[in-house]
Amino acid sequence: MMGKPKIRFKGYNEDWEQRKLGEVFEQTTNFVNLSKDDIELWSLTVEDGLTPKSERYNREFLVKKDTNFKEVRPGDIVYNPMNMTLGAVGYNGMSKSVAISGYYTTMITKDGNDSYYINTWLKSPQAISLYKIYATGSLIEKQRVQFPTLSTIPAVFPKYEEQHKIGCYFEAIDHLITLHQHKCDEMKKFKKCMLQKMFPKNGKKVPEIRFDGFTNDWEQRKVTDLGEIYIGLVTTMTEHYTDKGHLLIRNSDIKDGYFEFGENPIYLDEEFSEQNKSRMHQLGDVITVHTGDIGTSAVIGENEVNSIGFATIVTRPNQDVLDSNYFVAYLNTDTHKQWAVSMATGDGRSNYNLKDYTKLVVPVPQMEEQKKIAACIGALNNLITLHHHEEFCTENVLIYIEINITIQIKEDIMAELESVIEQKLIDQLVYGDSQWTYRADLKTEEDLWNNFRYILEQNNKDRLNGEPLSDTEFEQVKNQLQFSSFYKAGEWLVGENGKVMVHVQRDTERLHLVVMNHEHIAGGSSVYEVINQYRALADEESQTKAQDRRFDVTLMINGLPMIHIELKNKQHSYMDGFWQIKKYIGEGKFTGIFSAVQMFVISNGVDTKYFSAASDTELNPKFISGWLDNENNPVPDYLDFAKSVLRIPEAHEMIARYTVLDEEAKRLILLRPYQIHAIEAIREASKTGKSGFVWHTTGSGKTLTSYKATRNLLMDIPSIDKAIFLIDRKDLDTQTSMAFQAYANNDLVDVDETDNVFDLKKKLKSDDRQMIVTTIQKLQRLITKKLAEGTPEYNKIKSLKIAFVVDECHRAVTPGTKRELERFFANSLWYGFTGTPRFAENPYPQLGDLPRTTEELYGERLHRYTIQNAIHDNAVLGFQVEHNGPKNMDDETDSSMYENETHMLRVLDVILNKSYHKLGFQNGKGKTYEGLLTTSSIQLAQKYYELLKRVKNGETELQIDEKMKQILPDFPKFAITYSVTENEEGSHLNQEKMKESINDYNEMFGTKLDISQIQSYNANLNKRLARKEPKFQSRSEQLDLVIVVDRLLTGFDAPCMSTLFVDRQPMGPHDLIQAFSRTNRIFDKNKTYGQIVTFQAPKLFKECVDNAVKLYSAGSTEIALLAEWEEIEPAFRKALKALRVSAETPAEIPAMSEKEKVLFVKAFQNFDKLFAQLKSFTQYEDSMLTEYGISEDEYDDYAGHYLNVKEELKAGAEDTQSEMEEQPIDVDYELMAYSNTKIDYEYIINLIQNIVTPDEDVEMTPEERQKQLEEVKQYIDDLRKENPKVADIMSTLVSEIEQDEVKYKGQSILNIVENMKHECIEKVVMDFSITWYVSKDDVMYAATHYRNGEIPNESAIKSTADFTSFKEAQERAIPKFKYYNMMIEELRKTLEEEIKPLLNN
Repeated sequence: MMGKPKIRFKGYNEDWEQRKLGEVFEQTTNFVNLSKDDIELWSLTVEDGLTPKSERYNREFLVKKDTNFKEVRPGDIVYNPMNMTLGAVGYNGMSKSVAISGYYTTMITKDGNDSYYINTWLKSPQAISLYKIYATGSLIEKQRVQFPTLSTIPAVFPKYEEQHKIGCYFEAIDHLITLHQHKCDEMKKFKKCMLQKMFPKNGKKVPEIRFDGFTNDWEQRKVTDLGEIYIGLVTTMTEHYTDKGHLLIRNSDIKDGYFEFGENPIYLDEEFSEQNKSRMHQLGDVITVHTGDIGTSAVIGENEVNSIGFATIVTRPNQDVLDSNYFVAYLNTDTHKQWAVSMATGDGRSNYNLKDYTKLVVPVPQMEEQKKIAACIGALNNLITLHHHEEFCTENVLIYIEINITIQIKEDIMAELESVIEQKLIDQLVYGDSQWTYRADLKTEEDLWNNFRYILEQNNKDRLNGEPLSDTEFEQVKNQLQFSSFYKAGEWLVGENGKVMVHVQRDTERLHLVVMNHEHIAGGSSVYEVINQYRALADEESQTKAQDRRFDVTLMINGLPMIHIELKNKQHSYMDGFWQIKKYIGEGKFTGIFSAVQMFVISNGVDTKYFSAASDTELNPKFISGWLDNENNPVPDYLDFAKSVLRIPEAHEMIARYTVLDEEAKRLILLRPYQIHAIEAIREASKTGKSGFVWHTTGSGKTLTSYKATRNLLMDIPSIDKAIFLIDRKDLDTQTSMAFQAYANNDLVDVDETDNVFDLKKKLKSDDRQMIVTTIQKLQRLITKKLAEGTPEYNKIKSLKIAFVVDECHRAVTPGTKRELERFFANSLWYGFTGTPRFAENPYPQLGDLPRTTEELYGERLHRYTIQNAIHDNAVLGFQVEHNGPKNMDDETDSSMYENETHMLRVLDVILNKSYHKLGFQNGKGKTYEGLLTTSSIQLAQKYYELLKRVKNGETELQIDEKMKQILPDFPKFAITYSVTENEEGSHLNQEKMKESINDYNEMFGTKLDISQIQSYNANLNKRLARKEPKFQSRSEQLDLVIVVDRLLTGFDAPCMSTLFVDRQPMGPHDLIQAFSRTNRIFDKNKTYGQIVTFQAPKLFKECVDNAVKLYSAGSTEIALLAEWEEIEPAFRKALKALRVSAETPAEIPAMSEKEKVLFVKAFQNFDKLFAQLKSFTQYEDSMLTEYGISEDEYDDYAGHYLNVKEELKAGAEDTQSEMEEQPIDVDYELMAYSNTKIDYEYIINLIQNIVTPDEDVEMTPEERQKQLEEVKQYIDDLRKENPKVADIMSTLVSEIEQDEVKYKGQSILNIVENMKHECIEKVVMDFSITWYVSKDDVMYAATHYRNGEIPNESAIKSTADFTSFKEAQERAIPKFKYYNMMIEELRKTLEEEIKPLLNN
């Protein structure tokens, strides 16, 4: 079928072709989560199409979940199937995406069609007539046009060129309408302002604004004295309506100073009008709304003469005393309208009765002034009319604007909007004593580059010889700022001698340009700017599906984004900001100029946190930190946080002084507040020549703090010649030295780790101001044996002003050694760091007059951060301690009870068979934890090592449980280590045994170490345990257990270390806390406490533990020590009973009320927490569940329903707020007792990520790369047994990587795999929808919300199913009821077999 329109552009003569709409459109289904995605919710209306959300268009009560919203991307079309026959169609012509109800259909035009033309056609009368013909449904008011139906509708369309021409024409018209509408709105606002100021306020006799020459007071006159008053028609007269005659004016036709009758005004016939001749309007009559928008008034003009009003109040002013236009102007003021409302009656719509109207008092100036006021307002009305388009500038738009303004200013009624929070934050940063400048003009990457270029040129005029950078030269600069990781940006930001540089080749000259000078903090060349609503555009070349994003607030130093802030309102968790940033990083939004960002801040106004920049797979919620004041009090409010952290100089110092580069882990570390306060305290003490010590609990990053303190002393105190970090010799082979090397790799710091005392002397003699890391032993040898008194070098070194920083100061330097060093270095300052100070309760041994406590030895305590503080702030974990030694012994210290094979096998049985949860086996392969077994001697350690080998080889009665071997077939992988000094002093037998152990280690990991490389062996072991390097994240490179004596029990940091097994007598308080603290580092979500199991002297050990914890926890054990089995087991039973009361079986949960579901969630969270803790005890056995009356399968069912309910409650948070306040639940709680022994999805993702984006500083050989690929393939094969769908996707990806090693370099593998999964889901849903003639949107909703065998929208799918079309497509017809049953049964099978595996990782 062909056709031609009546009106066409010149040059187009071809017939239009008929096509089905399915050939023109493609349906889209991009679901978004309003609580996590940074996207604005919009409405779809018949009048306005796609329009911003307002109270009028609020339909959120229909949408119960944050995830049931669709994304409408730029160029997308959206329509409402229920109202398509009315023209409910919208087009996104903006540059941003918006969200819309999931019940609507979204689609895009296929290639070869113009989106704007198609959108215009969809709302045309011709299109609407087609919808009415093809709509399905039994009742007219419920007829729908679902996409399958829409696809079959035929229509005629021109070719693309003519479409585009027509589309541009309508776009231009729409733009003109919008322009007039905007001007109209502005004039109305101005008019409203003038009305308020041109009439006297209550109690006043003259107005605020007045025309020149008028000074008399205004009179107050009753309206009845000013003219004749009557009311319009009060009875219905629809039978007298006609298309000509006398105009009928209704309340809805009256606007502020004018009439608006719409396209089809109503007229009354001549006969009826003649009967009501007395009510006919005369020129100059004033008509006032009686019902509805009461008080609104207009003047009868020539066009309205002889009209009749319905339910209107009519005033015929006495023209000698009252000007009609002046009177209307007054009636339309807020003063009059508010008075009218106060007098009004009516339950629904307000009524302004004639009786009340006659009580009105009108302010009346002299006639000449009235006419001037009327003329002024009349001119404004003319301008409004000029710009007012009758069809588009409707009352609906005005209502929308007014409501939105009202919503935004009522902060006392609702939580602050993000935009309000954002503006307040910017105000805080810009005004007051801060130095930030707000740049509203910087919104795009091009804007930022131009701004950066300008600042760079201004700061380097001399270096550029007054000649600006050419475009080619600036491209050189931009290329240097395209960082592959945030860590690489951090390396660059360290600078050269404090100056951050870029280098430009200009002809034969190389220019060195300063980007940032860290010596110019809060002054000099530093420029501080704040931007907001930056538009991060999608990368079209990326392999990931992404969209344009809009950032909240970013802080820039010298034009480079350094600190990025994401804000939420108080109704959302600050964690939504974290997940949003993680998503944006995965989408590649933090590239280009934003790749320099070093710090993120997230806040919902009342809770504010910060964290260092990292890749999306490396970001860990566990490492988010809040701010504390100097007394360790929280600072959660976002404005207080800004005052403390984000003002200048503090914000610049966070980047320049308090960011550390961990070279080993290739990550940025932002110091926590207590670390910064300690460094500041040392700086202030040093200025006055005071010494002191810092008490920061073990595990809180003390070594890092001490490193920064040592470094910053040199930077801040010019009088200090050298800063020396002192450690004990026996720690040199531990992580202290390695950590300092890692931190100092990108710093101007010398790390001395040799035994060469002459090298130390050389560094001390040097005129360079250096930070030196050395041992107490070398320093002692230097001053006692290597310097001749009276020589120049002796005098020079002795006269140096040195700041000594001592790690583990409670034991590293004895009181006698410190006195000896102080006597030589008379100008020295001393700063000690310890997690376990010496107090009067645990002093140094009495030796003459030497100090016995840490305070006596170093001076006053400069800062304190106890284990209680650290646990409260989530900086470290608490301890769960089990005392499993023999009970009821007369002498618990009798060594004969422990130094035998029977006892040792009992210990190994606990480690190998009863530590499933302690060692993290519930996490699955590759994600398990590590343990340390400590004994009292090398000989016992070696016996354990040999016995463990025999057990693993099956040479003892002790067998390793199959439950453990199912997860880790090679369990246990173990090693042994002891201190160098212990090894050197040992016998020849010890040496031989150590050789054997190292050989075992070499065989296990392919290393080539020997006894002569004992330090290299220990260093390799340390790195393997720490798992910071990507290679050690692979199971093939991991250890499960290390046997030690004293080594690794202090100064060692391995976050994945979970358990300390202690088969020795109790240590002293400081040694005990030091040893315990190897286990309490923050790691992953399942590691919730450090675990200690003792096997000797249970009573004595418990007493010692309690005393030690009290000593270092301000006198209490409640926070640091978790409850023991005797408390947890009965508490678990009680929690199980409470769970059964809230939901006796899992099957009851879906039918519960919202209040009951809140109670269930609270009960289950408490049960889950106790169940997880119960499982971690060695007393726990799976068989106990039978006695308790619950199984693992039933727990899994409860857990599944719990996840469903939590999502429901989160989606309907406003509706359930009162219930949740009565029964508070943790919305961010993650299940702790759930065992996920399957191959970990994210673990494989990380392995692949390490292959495609390897460390740039380490060259990977093709053989190493292939080895890693083969390992990943093995994991994928294991995964295939449990989830073949996801395994196939990963196999495809790995195959592509194998063929092209640069294809995905630098991209987020997690994001790529998620997109591949989503594409698979889209295909399955589409295929099902086509086969069964059901709505793709409804099936997609079912797919994304399917849990526990329940299809949440089953009835909706049935109601929208097109049985007629299905029936026509079948060779053999089936009854309708059978069709529904078969379709739902097949859908459930599809969801279970095809969709569920792609959603469950």
